[in-house]
Order: sequence, then C-alpha cells, then structure tokens
Amino acid sequence: MSVSIQEVRGKHKLSKFVDFHYKLYRGNPFWVPPLRVNEINTFLPEKNPAFEFCSVKQWLAYRDGKIVGRVAGIIDQRYIDRWNDRIAKFGWIDFIDDPEVASSLFATVEGWARENGMSAIQGPMQFTDFDATGFLVEGYDELSTFGAGYNLPYYVTHTEGNGYVKVADYVEYQVRLHDAVPERVKRLAETIAQRNHLHVLRVRKAKDLLPYAHQLFGIINRAYEHLYGFVPLTPAQIDHYIKQYLGFIEPPYVPVVLDNSDRVVGFGITMPSLSNALQRNHGRLFPFGFISLLKSRRNNRKADLYLTAVCPEMQNKGVNAILIHEINKVFLQKKIEVVETNRELESNTKIRAQWRFYDARLHKRRRVFKKSFNGAGVGS
Repeated sequence: MSVSIQEVRGKHKLSKFVDFHYKLYRGNPFWVPPLRVNEINTFLPEKNPAFEFCSVKQWLAYRDGKIVGRVAGIIDQRYIDRWNDRIAKFGWIDFIDDPEVASSLFATVEGWARENGMSAIQGPMQFTDFDATGFLVEGYDELSTFGAGYNLPYYVTHTEGNGYVKVADYVEYQVRLHDAVPERVKRLAETIAQRNHLHVLRVRKAKDLLPYAHQLFGIINRAYEHLYGFVPLTPAQIDHYIKQYLGFIEPPYVPVVLDNSDRVVGFGITMPSLSNALQRNHGRLFPFGFISLLKSRRNNRKADLYLTAVCPEMQNKGVNAILIHEINKVFLQKKIEVVETNRELESNTKIRAQWRFYDARLHKRRRVFKKSFNGAGVGS
C-alpha cells in the first residue's frame, strides 16, 4: 500500500510521534535515547517558550495502519529576522529504510514551508543550537552522547536523494587524557590568569551557581552570535534552560572564570557521561530511571564536554586555556579517562585547535542539509 501522512494533533498522537523513535532504535548499541519527558515537553507550548515565536507542525507516516516515519517542521521568526533569510527547519525526522516513506515526509514538510512563504528548508535542526543538530555522516559505530541524536546511514542516502545538499558540518572528538595536565596547558593557563587578573569560581553546590546563571547564558548569546545559524536565547528560554538543567550540574564539572570584579568572562559545561545510564533506563526517569542517572555520576570513566564560551572582549586572550586546565584537573581527580567533545563547527578552527595538546581522535561528523525552492509560496 502507499504511504499516508497524518498531522499530529492532540497528546495521544504526540505520544505516538515521540514513541516511534524509541521503537525504531530499540536494541541499537550506539543509540542513546533522549529523556522521554523532555521530548514530550518540547512540543507543549505551555512548556516550551520557543512557541512564542515559532510555528510548528508534526506529521506521522503510515503504511498498512503502521507508523513508518515522522517529521516536524519549524518556522522560527527570530531566525528569519536575525539572518534575513526565509528558511524553515525540519527536525525529529525518522523513517524506515524506504525511499517512498522518506520522500513522502520530505514532500510534506517542504509543502508546508512553501505555503508559508519560505524560500528554503534545512535540517535536521530543532528549536535552538543546544538541541540535536545534523545527521550523523561518520561514526555510526560510535556510542552517541546525551542529547546529540543518532541515525543510521540510509537517512543520508534518502535525504540527498530528495535534493538536499550540505550546508554545514560539525565534528566531534574523542579525547584520551594523560596521567597529568599537559605542561604547556598548565603554564599557559597560569600565565593568562595572572596577566588578565582572572580567577576561577569555587562553589560546592549547584544552587551556588544560580546567581551566575543568567551571566553564563548572556555570554553564550554574545560569544556565539557570529556562528552559523545561531539565534540568541530569549529571557524566557534562558529561564527554561536554567530550570531544566541546573539539577544535572555538578559544580566541579562547570568551571567559571571571573575577572577581578567577579564578573563572568568564560565558562565550560561538562558532565559525567549519561550514555550508558540512559540506555539502561530507555530514556525514562521514572519509576527508577533516575537512579541510573545518579549512579552515572560516580565511578564513571567517561565524561562529555557540552560547551565552552568566552565573552567577546576576552576572546583571543587565552581564557579557553584556563577552562581546559580546570576541566582537565577535575577529570583527573574524578578518574575520567575518555572525554567526548560533542559537536563543534568544522569551520571553528580556534576551538578545534585546543585538542592538539591531547590524544584526540576525530570520530564523528554531523551534517546539516538544505534544499532551496524554485519559487517560494505565498508571501515570499
């Protein structure tokens, strides 16, 4: 039978939309399930402040009454205003290895984008730069990380078969630590701190970071503003992220660099790896899934580096060396042996260069694809 497409309406269909991903990848040894509660809440306007400026649609693909694919489309007005480009996003796209299913999903989300006056569509992308971005194009046999996303090779084949081309690549490294902080990193960090009158914030509990939280996100907005596709977070989104993730943070894993007026000039966010714990609890926190996450903080030999950010006026002054030095010290204290850098823009050579002091292996690559329309829809 042919493929039929149905728009997702109501929480019952939303649950099916979310569940399809888990069913498709169940048992895959490299896939790390996202937290189900986060996946559901992402599509609830009362839970996600991005709905204040985003139009969103979701669809499910059916064959013989069985769900065989899904996709979501996003029109982000702040992205359009920021980059002066009428581009829609597609995301949360999953499908069985079938060209008809893939083509039906792409045609649906493209048609919606055209009808709303978009000139192109790109993805996979979600609401913000901190969400899963890009299809995996290298590293299918490498364990994924929390929130990074995973896909099988046929996704790329069918995406390119539907006329999509590369627009940006992200790379990821696996870093094996030495028994001590590299001497060059240590000396550079000490010199930079002394020269610029900088020091590292020392706190014991996650709640002690709360007074600095808005400063941290303010630096992200300023430091990332020139990067591909970035849209600054709104105050409501910042509050949302603070509420959602502050409980996961362990202060030693989040170095914060202050100037002599105790203003934040840079910081990093790392965590013990949650990958194995999320695989064990299948992305569920309850009734006992949270126990696996708590245990992952102890006796863990792996860690994930999520981001570093330095305020623009202090960039090119070596502040990153202080952050890497502090992170390295904590990892050694916690007996961390392997670190996943998570995605970095291929073109961001300054960030990539910091791994030259370590045993670093480029082991994953993710790609964002784009398709331009030959004549956009109404309103173009």
